[in-house]
Amino acid sequence: MLHENEIQVDEDVVRSLLKDQRPEWADLPAVFAGAGTDNTMYRLGDELLVRLPRTQGNAKALRKERTWLPRLAPYLPCRIPEPVHTGEPTATFPAAWSVYRWIDGEVAGPATVSDWATFGRDLAAAVRSLHAIDLMGAAREGELSWYRGGDLGPCDEWVSRSFQDCRDIDGLDLDLATLQQLWRSALRLPEPAGRHGWLHGDLRPANLLAHEGKLHAIIDFGGLSVGHPDAEHAPVWDLPGEARQAYWDSANLDEVTWLRARAWAIGVGISGVPYYWDTYPSFVRECLSRLTAILDDARRR
Repeated sequence: MLHENEIQVDEDVVRSLLKDQRPEWADLPAVFAGAGTDNTMYRLGDELLVRLPRTQGNAKALRKERTWLPRLAPYLPCRIPEPVHTGEPTATFPAAWSVYRWIDGEVAGPATVSDWATFGRDLAAAVRSLHAIDLMGAAREGELSWYRGGDLGPCDEWVSRSFQDCRDIDGLDLDLATLQQLWRSALRLPEPAGRHGWLHGDLRPANLLAHEGKLHAIIDFGGLSVGHPDAEHAPVWDLPGEARQAYWDSANLDEVTWLRARAWAIGVGISGVPYYWDTYPSFVRECLSRLTAILDDARRR
Protein backbone atom coordinates (compact mmCIF):
# COMPACT_ATOMS: atom_id res chain seq x y z
CA MET A 1 0.00 0.00 0.00
CA LEU A 2 1.48 3.31 -1.12
CA HIS A 3 -1.45 5.67 -0.68
CA GLU A 4 -4.45 6.20 1.56
CA ASN A 5 -7.66 4.74 0.13
CA GLU A 6 -5.67 2.47 -2.20
CA ILE A 7 -7.79 -0.02 -4.14
CA GLN A 8 -6.79 -3.64 -3.63
CA VAL A 9 -6.31 -5.64 -6.81
CA ASP A 10 -5.22 -9.14 -7.80
CA GLU A 11 -5.75 -11.55 -10.67
CA ASP A 12 -9.25 -12.42 -9.45
CA VAL A 13 -10.24 -8.75 -9.63
CA VAL A 14 -8.89 -8.53 -13.18
CA ARG A 15 -10.84 -11.60 -14.27
CA SER A 16 -14.00 -10.31 -12.65
CA LEU A 17 -13.74 -7.03 -14.57
CA LEU A 18 -13.10 -8.82 -17.84
CA LYS A 19 -15.97 -11.28 -17.38
CA ASP A 20 -18.35 -8.37 -16.79
CA GLN A 21 -17.16 -6.02 -19.51
CA ARG A 22 -14.96 -7.87 -22.04
CA PRO A 23 -15.87 -11.57 -21.75
CA GLU A 24 -13.98 -12.41 -24.96
CA TRP A 25 -10.75 -11.68 -23.03
CA ALA A 26 -11.72 -13.28 -19.72
CA ASP A 27 -9.96 -16.61 -20.34
CA LEU A 28 -6.66 -15.16 -21.57
CA PRO A 29 -3.64 -15.63 -19.27
CA ALA A 30 -3.33 -12.68 -16.88
CA VAL A 31 0.19 -12.21 -15.47
CA PHE A 32 1.30 -9.50 -13.08
CA ALA A 33 3.44 -7.09 -15.12
CA GLY A 34 4.54 -4.58 -12.49
CA ALA A 35 3.29 -1.62 -10.52
CA GLY A 36 4.25 2.03 -10.29
CA THR A 37 3.23 4.80 -7.96
CA ASP A 38 -0.11 5.26 -9.76
CA ASN A 39 -1.05 1.98 -11.46
CA THR A 40 -0.87 -1.81 -11.22
CA MET A 41 -0.52 -3.74 -14.47
CA TYR A 42 -1.30 -7.23 -15.76
CA ARG A 43 -0.26 -8.61 -19.13
CA LEU A 44 -3.28 -10.15 -20.79
CA GLY A 45 -2.40 -12.84 -23.28
CA ASP A 46 0.32 -11.88 -25.75
CA GLU A 47 -1.10 -8.62 -27.06
CA LEU A 48 -2.81 -6.69 -24.25
CA LEU A 49 -2.05 -4.90 -20.97
CA VAL A 50 -4.58 -4.21 -18.23
CA ARG A 51 -3.80 -1.05 -16.24
CA LEU A 52 -5.58 -0.48 -12.95
CA PRO A 53 -5.20 2.80 -11.01
CA ARG A 54 -4.14 2.48 -7.38
CA THR A 55 -6.65 5.14 -6.29
CA GLN A 56 -9.81 6.63 -7.74
CA GLY A 57 -7.93 9.90 -8.25
CA ASN A 58 -5.38 8.18 -10.49
CA ALA A 59 -8.21 7.06 -12.77
CA LYS A 60 -8.77 10.63 -13.96
CA ALA A 61 -5.90 10.25 -16.43
CA LEU A 62 -7.67 7.56 -18.46
CA ARG A 63 -10.03 9.90 -20.27
CA LYS A 64 -7.29 12.19 -21.56
CA GLU A 65 -5.16 9.21 -22.63
CA ARG A 66 -8.10 7.76 -24.55
CA THR A 67 -8.76 11.13 -26.17
CA TRP A 68 -5.27 12.31 -27.00
CA LEU A 69 -2.86 9.40 -27.37
CA PRO A 70 -4.30 8.22 -30.71
CA ARG A 71 -3.91 11.79 -32.01
CA LEU A 72 -0.33 12.19 -30.79
CA ALA A 73 1.01 8.78 -31.84
CA PRO A 74 1.41 9.47 -35.60
CA TYR A 75 3.78 12.37 -34.91
CA LEU A 76 6.21 10.58 -32.58
CA PRO A 77 9.33 8.59 -33.54
CA CYS A 78 8.74 5.87 -30.95
CA ARG A 79 5.76 3.86 -29.77
CA ILE A 80 3.35 5.11 -27.14
CA PRO A 81 0.43 3.30 -25.48
CA GLU A 82 -2.56 2.48 -27.67
CA PRO A 83 -5.84 2.41 -25.69
CA VAL A 84 -8.23 -0.33 -26.75
CA HIS A 85 -10.75 -0.35 -23.89
CA THR A 86 -11.76 1.90 -21.01
CA GLY A 87 -13.47 -0.08 -18.29
CA GLU A 88 -16.23 1.13 -16.01
CA PRO A 89 -16.09 1.04 -12.19
CA THR A 90 -17.74 -1.90 -10.45
CA ALA A 91 -18.42 -2.98 -6.90
CA THR A 92 -15.26 -5.09 -7.10
CA PHE A 93 -13.09 -2.29 -8.47
CA PRO A 94 -14.62 1.19 -7.86
CA ALA A 95 -12.61 3.15 -10.46
CA ALA A 96 -12.27 3.38 -14.21
CA TRP A 97 -9.56 1.10 -15.62
CA SER A 98 -8.03 0.52 -19.04
CA VAL A 99 -6.63 -1.96 -21.55
CA TYR A 100 -3.83 -1.12 -24.00
CA ARG A 101 -1.88 -2.91 -26.71
CA TRP A 102 1.14 -4.68 -25.25
CA ILE A 103 4.45 -3.06 -26.18
CA ASP A 104 7.55 -5.25 -26.22
CA GLY A 105 10.57 -3.83 -24.45
CA GLU A 106 12.23 -3.51 -21.08
CA VAL A 107 12.71 -0.61 -18.73
CA ALA A 108 15.73 1.49 -19.73
CA GLY A 109 18.76 0.55 -17.63
CA PRO A 110 22.34 -0.73 -17.74
CA ALA A 111 21.23 -4.19 -18.86
CA THR A 112 18.91 -2.97 -21.63
CA VAL A 113 20.58 0.11 -23.18
CA SER A 114 23.66 -0.51 -25.30
CA ASP A 115 24.75 3.10 -25.99
CA TRP A 116 23.68 5.78 -23.52
CA ALA A 117 24.77 8.69 -25.71
CA THR A 118 22.55 7.45 -28.54
CA PHE A 119 19.75 6.86 -26.06
CA GLY A 120 20.03 10.45 -24.82
CA ARG A 121 19.90 11.83 -28.37
CA ASP A 122 16.93 9.63 -29.25
CA LEU A 123 15.07 10.70 -26.13
CA ALA A 124 15.72 14.36 -26.93
CA ALA A 125 14.38 13.79 -30.45
CA ALA A 126 11.22 12.18 -29.09
CA VAL A 127 10.71 15.05 -26.64
CA ARG A 128 11.23 17.64 -29.40
CA SER A 129 8.68 15.84 -31.55
CA LEU A 130 6.11 15.78 -28.76
CA HIS A 131 6.60 19.44 -27.92
CA ALA A 132 6.26 20.43 -31.59
CA ILE A 133 2.88 18.75 -32.15
CA ASP A 134 0.04 21.16 -32.78
CA LEU A 135 -2.19 21.54 -29.73
CA MET A 136 -5.25 20.64 -31.83
CA GLY A 137 -7.44 22.91 -29.73
CA ALA A 138 -6.11 21.72 -26.37
CA ALA A 139 -5.17 24.27 -23.71
CA ARG A 140 -3.64 24.34 -20.26
CA GLU A 141 -6.84 23.85 -18.35
CA GLY A 142 -8.72 21.10 -16.55
CA GLU A 143 -7.15 17.67 -16.86
CA LEU A 144 -4.36 19.08 -19.08
CA SER A 145 -3.07 21.56 -16.49
CA TRP A 146 -0.76 19.39 -14.38
CA TYR A 147 1.54 21.41 -12.10
CA ARG A 148 4.77 20.34 -13.84
CA GLY A 149 3.92 22.49 -16.85
CA GLY A 150 3.71 25.67 -14.79
CA ASP A 151 5.99 27.85 -12.68
CA LEU A 152 8.25 26.80 -9.82
CA GLY A 153 7.00 29.41 -7.36
CA PRO A 154 3.66 27.83 -6.43
CA CYS A 155 5.50 24.59 -5.54
CA ASP A 156 7.84 26.18 -3.00
CA GLU A 157 5.57 25.53 -0.03
CA TRP A 158 5.38 21.75 -0.46
CA VAL A 159 8.98 21.44 -1.62
CA SER A 160 10.20 23.31 1.47
CA ARG A 161 8.02 21.08 3.62
CA SER A 162 9.57 18.02 1.95
CA PHE A 163 13.06 19.30 2.76
CA GLN A 164 12.03 19.54 6.40
CA ASP A 165 10.53 16.06 6.32
CA CYS A 166 13.83 14.76 4.93
CA ARG A 167 15.72 16.39 7.80
CA ASP A 168 13.55 14.39 10.19
CA ILE A 169 14.57 11.05 8.63
CA ASP A 170 17.21 9.30 10.71
CA GLY A 171 20.20 8.10 8.73
CA LEU A 172 19.45 10.00 5.52
CA ASP A 173 22.86 10.75 4.00
CA LEU A 174 22.12 13.60 1.62
CA ASP A 175 23.44 17.17 1.31
CA LEU A 176 20.08 18.81 1.88
CA ALA A 177 21.57 22.28 2.39
CA THR A 178 23.12 22.40 -1.08
CA LEU A 179 20.03 20.95 -2.74
CA GLN A 180 17.80 23.52 -1.06
CA GLN A 181 20.18 26.29 -2.07
CA LEU A 182 19.95 25.14 -5.71
CA TRP A 183 16.17 25.03 -5.42
CA ARG A 184 15.94 28.53 -3.95
CA SER A 185 18.31 30.00 -6.53
CA ALA A 186 16.03 28.68 -9.28
CA LEU A 187 13.06 30.47 -7.73
CA ARG A 188 14.83 33.75 -8.55
CA LEU A 189 15.13 32.92 -12.24
CA PRO A 190 12.80 34.49 -14.79
CA GLU A 191 9.56 32.61 -15.19
CA PRO A 192 9.29 30.52 -18.37
CA ALA A 193 7.92 32.24 -21.43
CA GLY A 194 7.00 31.19 -24.92
CA ARG A 195 4.38 28.91 -26.38
CA HIS A 196 2.82 26.06 -24.48
CA GLY A 197 3.25 22.56 -25.84
CA TRP A 198 2.35 18.96 -25.19
CA LEU A 199 4.16 17.44 -22.18
CA HIS A 200 4.51 13.81 -21.15
CA GLY A 201 5.11 14.90 -17.55
CA ASP A 202 7.12 11.97 -16.15
CA LEU A 203 9.94 10.73 -18.38
CA ARG A 204 11.68 8.72 -15.68
CA PRO A 205 13.43 5.50 -16.82
CA ALA A 206 10.51 3.34 -15.67
CA ASN A 207 8.46 4.99 -18.41
CA LEU A 208 11.09 4.52 -21.13
CA LEU A 209 11.24 1.12 -22.81
CA ALA A 210 14.31 -0.12 -24.63
CA HIS A 211 14.38 -2.81 -27.33
CA GLU A 212 17.55 -4.15 -28.91
CA GLY A 213 19.50 -1.61 -26.89
CA LYS A 214 17.66 1.48 -28.14
CA LEU A 215 14.76 3.67 -27.09
CA HIS A 216 11.65 1.91 -28.32
CA ALA A 217 8.66 3.33 -26.48
CA ILE A 218 7.49 5.95 -24.01
CA ILE A 219 4.70 4.74 -21.74
CA ASP A 220 2.42 6.01 -18.95
CA PHE A 221 1.02 9.32 -20.14
CA GLY A 222 -0.91 9.84 -16.91
CA GLY A 223 0.83 13.20 -16.52
CA LEU A 224 -0.02 14.32 -20.05
CA SER A 225 -0.57 18.06 -20.01
CA VAL A 226 -0.09 21.32 -21.87
CA GLY A 227 2.42 23.85 -20.56
CA HIS A 228 5.99 25.05 -20.44
CA PRO A 229 8.62 22.37 -21.11
CA ASP A 230 11.07 22.98 -18.24
CA ALA A 231 10.00 20.10 -16.00
CA GLU A 232 9.93 17.73 -18.97
CA HIS A 233 13.74 17.74 -19.01
CA ALA A 234 14.11 17.02 -15.27
CA PRO A 235 14.29 13.20 -15.41
CA VAL A 236 17.53 13.25 -17.41
CA TRP A 237 19.28 13.25 -14.02
CA ASP A 238 17.95 9.71 -13.66
CA LEU A 239 20.14 8.70 -16.63
CA PRO A 240 23.91 8.17 -16.79
CA GLY A 241 26.06 11.22 -17.43
CA GLU A 242 26.73 10.39 -21.08
CA ALA A 243 23.00 10.20 -21.81
CA ARG A 244 22.43 13.46 -19.96
CA GLN A 245 25.17 15.26 -21.91
CA ALA A 246 23.92 13.91 -25.23
CA TYR A 247 20.39 15.02 -24.35
CA TRP A 248 21.65 18.50 -23.43
CA ASP A 249 23.62 18.83 -26.67
CA SER A 250 20.80 17.53 -28.85
CA ALA A 251 18.01 19.47 -27.16
CA ASN A 252 20.05 22.70 -27.38
CA LEU A 253 18.60 24.04 -24.13
CA ASP A 254 19.61 27.44 -22.82
CA GLU A 255 21.17 27.70 -19.37
CA VAL A 256 18.11 29.14 -17.65
CA THR A 257 15.86 26.36 -18.94
CA TRP A 258 18.40 23.79 -17.76
CA LEU A 259 18.55 25.35 -14.28
CA ARG A 260 14.77 25.35 -14.00
CA ALA A 261 14.71 21.73 -15.17
CA ARG A 262 17.24 20.90 -12.46
CA ALA A 263 15.05 22.61 -9.88
CA TRP A 264 12.07 20.52 -10.99
CA ALA A 265 14.23 17.41 -10.63
CA ILE A 266 15.10 18.49 -7.09
CA GLY A 267 11.52 19.27 -6.14
CA VAL A 268 10.06 16.00 -7.42
CA GLY A 269 12.93 13.94 -6.01
CA ILE A 270 13.00 15.54 -2.58
CA SER A 271 9.25 15.10 -2.15
CA GLY A 272 9.42 11.43 -3.11
CA VAL A 273 11.95 10.51 -0.42
CA PRO A 274 9.81 11.13 2.70
CA TYR A 275 6.52 10.19 1.06
CA TYR A 276 7.70 6.70 0.03
CA TRP A 277 10.41 6.15 2.67
CA ASP A 278 8.53 3.38 4.50
CA THR A 279 6.50 1.95 1.62
CA TYR A 280 8.44 2.00 -1.66
CA PRO A 281 12.20 1.65 -1.06
CA SER A 282 13.08 1.15 -4.73
CA PHE A 283 11.42 4.45 -5.63
CA VAL A 284 13.26 6.16 -2.76
CA ARG A 285 16.53 4.81 -4.16
CA GLU A 286 15.59 6.25 -7.54
CA CYS A 287 14.94 9.66 -5.97
CA LEU A 288 18.20 9.55 -4.03
CA SER A 289 20.14 8.56 -7.14
CA ARG A 290 18.65 11.52 -9.01
CA LEU A 291 19.49 13.94 -6.20
CA THR A 292 23.03 12.59 -5.89
CA ALA A 293 23.56 13.05 -9.64
CA ILE A 294 22.41 16.66 -9.34
CA LEU A 295 24.87 17.28 -6.50
CA ASP A 296 27.71 15.66 -8.45
CA ASP A 297 26.93 17.79 -11.51
CA ALA A 298 26.76 20.95 -9.42
CA ARG A 299 30.14 20.27 -7.83
CA ARG A 300 31.75 19.83 -11.25
CA ARG A 301 30.45 23.13 -12.62
